[in-house]
Amino acid sequence: MEIKDLEFKLRSLLESLKTEFQSVRGSRPSPRMVEDIKVDYFEQQLPIKALGSISINPPREIVISVWDKNAVNVVAKAIETSNLKVTANIEGNLIRINLPSLTDERKKELEKVAKKMTEDVKIRIRGIRDDVNKEIKTAEENKLFSEDVAFRKKEEVQKSVDKINVETDKLLNDKIREILS
Repeated sequence: MEIKDLEFKLRSLLESLKTEFQSVRGSRPSPRMVEDIKVDYFEQQLPIKALGSISINPPREIVISVWDKNAVNVVAKAIETSNLKVTANIEGNLIRINLPSLTDERKKELEKVAKKMTEDVKIRIRGIRDDVNKEIKTAEENKLFSEDVAFRKKEEVQKSVDKINVETDKLLNDKIREILS
């Protein structure tokens, strides 16, 4: 595997973590908090984003405009049974979700969730690094690389992994700061 391919894989893991973090509530609401909640609609599991448009009404309100009036109640029920622990208020085709201020206990829970997400990504990063190092070792054993070239390639791999780990830690620290603020 080329270093460019490795860096692409690592970068995509970082982007997926950023996307996951958007679903974790911070001090400000985000459409990502609700858009992927599954709704049982006509015997299909559809995300809320497929059933309506989602907007933010500052400072702590999410508004969902459901396109089909028949879907309003099932969308509201899906939100209330999700792990958000919020109440959905129905006004015609609109669903309003007022997000209460986070308690210290809830902030700590969300911090743990963010740390777990980050650790899962770091485990995947280590797995990719180990796979690439095995490829390098195999190539060295098959005399495709000299020992020096294999050593340099392993160093390059580790530099890429270290760089992405620093970015991952920064992303986690930013998210924790957002949650605690």
